[in-house]
Amino acid sequence: QVQLVESGGGLVQPGGSLRLSCAASGFAFSTYYMTWYRQALGKERESVVTISPGGASTNYLDSVKGRFTISRDNAKNTMYLQMNSLKPEDTAVYYCNTRGSSVPWGQGTQVTVSS
Repeated sequence: QVQLVESGGGLVQPGGSLRLSCAASGFAFSTYYMTWYRQALGKERESVVTISPGGASTNYLDSVKGRFTISRDNAKNTMYLQMNSLKPEDTAVYYCNTRGSSVPWGQGTQVTVSS
């Protein structure tokens, strides 16, 4: 069965760091562009960053450039998001999916940045 499972979120102070993981199964992960998305309370889901199948090409939302780093391990069918220098406006539920959102959504992982 096709499945995406996000993990690694939590409560962190402004300026702190978190590393999110996305475990994929049931589809040809290594052939897909993959995207981290986030959805804040009361707002629409937005694309945070996309990575090419081989990991050589990335495309970041302007507001996270220099702070977030996407990576993937195709041998493990896993994608990561290293988040540094976190800001309160990064607070959201973070999801992973293909660039075309073609896989059923996982449960997401909550990231809360607050003092």
